[in-house]
This record gives sequence, structure tokens and C-alpha cells, in this order.
Amino acid sequence: MLVGFGNVGKAFARLLMRKAEELEANHGLKVVVTGIITGSHGAAIDPKGLNLSKMLETVDNGSLSDLTGIGFKGNSFEFIEVCQADVLVETTPVNPRSGQPALDHLRAGLVKGMHGITANKGPVVYGYKELTQLASQQNRRFLFESAVMDGAPIFSLFRHPLKGATLLGYKGILNSCTNLLLERMEAGETLEEAIEYGAAIGITETDPSNDVDGWDASIKVAALATVLMDHPLTPLEVDRTGIREITPEMIAEAKAAGERWKLVCTGEYRDGVFFAEVKPQRVGPNSPFYTVSGTSSFVTFKLDVLPGLGILESDPSPETTAFGLLSDLIEISRS
Repeated sequence: MLVGFGNVGKAFARLLMRKAEELEANHGLKVVVTGIITGSHGAAIDPKGLNLSKMLETVDNGSLSDLTGIGFKGNSFEFIEVCQADVLVETTPVNPRSGQPALDHLRAGLVKGMHGITANKGPVVYGYKELTQLASQQNRRFLFESAVMDGAPIFSLFRHPLKGATLLGYKGILNSCTNLLLERMEAGETLEEAIEYGAAIGITETDPSNDVDGWDASIKVAALATVLMDHPLTPLEVDRTGIREITPEMIAEAKAAGERWKLVCTGEYRDGVFFAEVKPQRVGPNSPFYTVSGTSSFVTFKLDVLPGLGILESDPSPETTAFGLLSDLIEISRS
């Protein structure tokens, strides 16, 4: 079942259709979506499997709840209770201050005996240990590859190839929206003009405060600390400064010095104390962050056996995030 059917949920549906033959041939995996619930376009349930093409067409033009025979009228928790599925895929918008309602959606699905997959950072930060333990008790999995850098393999990298390595810290550009906004400001736009451009191409929301004020970056810092360093952290505990105070004059001054402003995320131990920060910083050509452009993201990890390991994701899209969901689904099918 799909709980949430916005840009990422729809991209996931399209990816399932496009890769249906490949999934069955290479992984023995035949995916049947038995239910979809949206935030504003209703819900539909069909135990035999929904026609995803029809679902995509319907949400663009009307309500799933109005579909004859399969339309469902009820809230998300009633939907989870009624719909029969092996896996719950959660893609509702993030709530950086509580993780709700995504946290309760996943909890309800796991209690019912489903695996849980999410692209939502909130449940990872506010419920990682609880949801992981609940999944284990139910002999199920709770996975979230798409939660921090879309489809880039971060959490699975530490679960498998890097098992046995100790993470000492990480630093990166984790919010692609602010990276684009700062780049537009380098081209001469004000922050407000850059935000308008971002909204026009679908990068920024009507209320861009989660990005501009550093909330999105902070919850990603918290997610990495919570999962990879076993240091539970909320975004409220991250020393957070957004880009709202960066002026065109500051951009010009940095540019004249051959430097660029970047919103840098840091999580590391300093003298035995965990330090977590989101802060605009000027970086020069010698910094690995200097050439990170547009909506790209980049993170570097410092490990006891690998002093410098970096992952770059160039200009991600909703389909990139959808791929992270798909990779989790494939892992579950193999477990």
C-alpha cells in the first residue's frame, strides 16, 4: 500500500510500471499495489491490485474516492486497518518538529504485520529505535534509504559494505534547495527572487521556511546521527542557522575572494561531545563543497578505516527518491 501520493509517490508508481518486467526477471518480484491514499485526492483499495496508470490519471483530474467499486472514504489510519498488504510505503510530507503523522502511519502498519518503508525523515529521527524494534518483534523490516539523500545509498552502505567500520563524523551539503538558491544569488538575484524561481520549477514550497531556515538540513543531520552514530538527536538539538541572513553584498564579497557560500551540515564528536551544526559557510576552491552546483548534494564521511569517503548526488528528481524506495523493497523481498 502507498500512504502518500504526491510527487514521490507518483514517481514510485511510474517506476514500478517501468521496471515491472525487470523486477520479475531479475529479482522474482511481482509488485501489486493494493491501496493508495492521498492527502487531498482521496483513496482507493483493490485486493486484486490497482491499475497504476488509472490511479495517476485520476489524481491529476479528480478523487480516488469517487472510483466505482474501489474508492475508499476514510482517514489514513482507517485505510491502513482495512487495506491488506505486505508492505506499507510512506511518502507523506515531513514534519521536522514531531515526525507525525508519518510516525504513527508506520507504527500502525508494523503492528498490523507489514514491512515499513519511508522516504520521510521524521519517523527516522523521532522513532528509529522504536520502529526498528517493533519491526524485529514482528519479523518485519523498517527501511528508509530515501530519507536523507534521495536514492543515494547511504544507510544501506553502512548496513552492508561498511559493516565493521566506525563512523567518526560527517559533513556535507544536504539541502539541495538552498544550494540552488545560493547559486541563483551568485548570479545576481535576491533571495526572494531565487525563491520565486525555485517555486516556478517545483524546487521550493509556497512556504520555503523548512529549507531557507535550515530545518530540512537539521533533520537530515539528526537522522544520520541517530542511525549511523547511535546518537539519538532531534533537529531542535542541532545548532541551526539558515540562509535568510545571507545578503547580495555577502555573496559579492565571497565571490571577489574566489569563494562561495554553502549551507554546510556537520555531525561529529569533539572532545567526547557530539557536535551538530547547520550553518552557512564560505568555502574556497580547495573545499570538496565548492563545485557542488544546482540541486546537487554531497556528503563526506570520516571513518576509522577510511578517513575520507564522499557521496555526490547530482541534480536529484522525485524518481531518484522513488528509486531509494524501490531498493528498500527489493531488499525486503530478499530477506
